[in-house]
Amino acid sequence: MPIYCNEVIKMSAAEEKHGTVIMVDDDITNLKVAANALADTYNFFTAPSGAKLFEIIRKITPDLILLDVEMPDMDGYEVIKLLKSDEKTANIPVIFLTAKISPEHEAKGLDLGAVDYIFKPFSRELLIRRIDLHMLLETQKKELMKHSRVLETEIDRKTRAVFELQNTILKTVAELVERRDSVTGGHIERTQYYLRLLVGLLIENGVYRENLSEWDMNLFIMSSQLHDVGKISIKDDILMKPGKLTIDEFSEMKKHTLFGAEIIRSIEESTTENEFLKYAETMAVSHHEKWNGTGYPYSLKGEEIPLMGRLMAIVDVYDALTNERPYKNPFSHDEAIEIVKEGLGSHFDPLICEVFLRNADAFKNAKTDHPWDRKLQSMLEISSALKLVANIVDTRGGFNRGRAERNRRRLEILLDALMEHARFKDEVSKWDKDLLLISAQLHDVGKIAVTDQILNKKDKLTKEEFEEVKNHVEFGMDVIRQIAGKVDNGGMLHHAEAMVGSHHEKWDGTGYPNGLKGEEIPLQGRLMAIVDVYDALTTIRPHRDMIPYNEAAGIIKNCAGTHFDPELVEIFLEYEKEFENV
Repeated sequence: MPIYCNEVIKMSAAEEKHGTVIMVDDDITNLKVAANALADTYNFFTAPSGAKLFEIIRKITPDLILLDVEMPDMDGYEVIKLLKSDEKTANIPVIFLTAKISPEHEAKGLDLGAVDYIFKPFSRELLIRRIDLHMLLETQKKELMKHSRVLETEIDRKTRAVFELQNTILKTVAELVERRDSVTGGHIERTQYYLRLLVGLLIENGVYRENLSEWDMNLFIMSSQLHDVGKISIKDDILMKPGKLTIDEFSEMKKHTLFGAEIIRSIEESTTENEFLKYAETMAVSHHEKWNGTGYPYSLKGEEIPLMGRLMAIVDVYDALTNERPYKNPFSHDEAIEIVKEGLGSHFDPLICEVFLRNADAFKNAKTDHPWDRKLQSMLEISSALKLVANIVDTRGGFNRGRAERNRRRLEILLDALMEHARFKDEVSKWDKDLLLISAQLHDVGKIAVTDQILNKKDKLTKEEFEEVKNHVEFGMDVIRQIAGKVDNGGMLHHAEAMVGSHHEKWDGTGYPNGLKGEEIPLQGRLMAIVDVYDALTTIRPHRDMIPYNEAAGIIKNCAGTHFDPELVEIFLEYEKEFENV
């Protein structure tokens, strides 16, 4: 017998059947026929009208509804409109039942959200098969949605992890620049904090509110780390000079804004995710411009200076004034405020400067140990962050720009070849190839700590100088450990750690830093050793001209079994032309 709405509450919720079906039809005979056909297979309920259906679904949620089209008071089209308009019932599949159908009526029902039509009179077998089909589709749809939610959660988790790693890399790069500048630690953290505070005060006071509302504030704050990245290209004797710079030295120092923009543009050329880099480039090149047009590098004036540069100008100067520099002792907060006040309308945007001065105490009492903001959002891929590091290292000396990209492409050639080699295939197949290739860009990050005099020396290095060069491996490992220690997913850097620490080891055990021998040397390091030496030989260095490609290949061949893994050398020689074409 059909089960009507007043009997629903008597049903056991735990009854083991294939799902719950409700049939809506004003013909009691049709309801009885369907009940006899379906009640043994499904939790089956019937409703003689649309109004009764809505009474039932307040108590239970069906997996499928069989809905008659032609009914008094409320026809099937009206019923399905109400079902689809309610979030709770919108996703329940509806099959129309009808004795009369035309293409127009069928199209109307499907447009309203029906999944199928069954014509009356219906056979038991057809009814069961059609219901089984749509119940199966609905089950698969729910499973797919569940899987999608799980996948989205996992993607979100990994995205957050990658973003955290990326930010830590950028922060570490900024700290390395600080270290070369002999700046008291924390400049980057403080200027980020001051920027966030200043922007909030401007919005609160209605100053440039419309402009600021268009920015991705998190990207802006994060990109501010790179405002002085160009200082990596300034010579040590200028950057760390304790006295006043000469006119020529100051002219050289001013170039750091252009160097910074150039470094950032080189990253933009190799990534489509460059919104973050646009912010960074703008600040790097414009934060030393002055409101009256006497700044550098382009002598921009007033609102010709990008708003980002005008903001950074104030917080950068305030932090420089209140902290020690190689050429001066720190000023007190009050002394710094007076100096900033003198620059209102000449050095600084008067509107921004007035807000800063009115709220000066907020900057005085700022907590400079403000924790790293882990909620920042961005579209930047981690590869862009690593490319940034690589380009900064390339910039030191200026003689090997593009090295990181050449090494990456040549390493990819060897990796593809190893997948066809019995000895190496099992190990290489377990690697995340993309992660290894972007990690390879960090292999020489430690050279950032080597002085200009040694890095660019044209004569042979002394024993002491060579020992200092060798220290770049340990320094690079320290950088990797710093990054890994600050993020939850530091394990993503295991390839970088292997290459940084072992690409100067030699097959015969005479390399550094640990004198590893043969297969004690990680495979990543043995691969990078060949790629790195080949590039070093075929590009100009301060102490020599480039060597022709065929001669470089001959040198590597002669070092098989001493410097290099002999089997890897054999593979390299097979792909010598591909290396040359890179």
